[in-house]
Amino acid sequence: MLLSVITVAFRNYEGVVKTWASLAHLARDPGIEFEWIVVDGGSADGTEEFLKKLNGDCGLRYVSEKDNGIYDAMNKGITMAQGQFAIFLNSGDVFHEDIAASVRQLRNKNDRAMYIGDAMLDFGEGHKVRRSAKHGWYIYHSLPASHQAIFFPLSGLQKYPYDLQYRVSSDYALAARMYKEGYAFKRIKGLVSEFSMGGVSTSNNLELCQDAKKVQRQILRVPGFWAEMSYMLRLRTTGKTKALYNKV
Repeated sequence: MLLSVITVAFRNYEGVVKTWASLAHLARDPGIEFEWIVVDGGSADGTEEFLKKLNGDCGLRYVSEKDNGIYDAMNKGITMAQGQFAIFLNSGDVFHEDIAASVRQLRNKNDRAMYIGDAMLDFGEGHKVRRSAKHGWYIYHSLPASHQAIFFPLSGLQKYPYDLQYRVSSDYALAARMYKEGYAFKRIKGLVSEFSMGGVSTSNNLELCQDAKKVQRQILRVPGFWAEMSYMLRLRTTGKTKALYNKV
């Protein structure tokens, strides 16, 4: 199987439905074998009932039970996944309509790299910004692509799962650790996903910046002065993002 799409949800029935609907863009290509893994945190909002009625549509397998937060739920998804690559598309996030063209580029790729594409950031009221994937060295400051636009080799995720000590930057920590262990970032063409701003990285920018600096010092081993400069730059840019989100 080529791809596992892992969706984490909690009390977001409408978001789960929205994400499921976008899988149709991927299913358009019958040559792409994929599965949909949903890890729900025991929601009592109809999510489990909806998933049950899908009866395995899109290769669906799911679990609905309490967890220790989003990254713990993502780790559960990793243990359930069976694809060569995995992407995290959480409830409410959607695939871009051209996702099949992006996924086709993964065929015959080796599993010692993280493949990154572009994402569309939705700030609401029709205001969208495309975030293009950057060079791999950008990891020393931040993720070179949106988390929802990174195709991780499942074998790497199984070796280096999300570290729960990083409360809001475990996605950054995971990618940084894999990068240091020899998993390069490689660019693929096209838009992968679209998601609404306003999650942890938008609403918790101070904690995010502190967490990211910890990743840089403990995992990437960057000098203190560079980590401090990166911290200041990140604080500024995430602050602007938060202001833009609140404005619209």
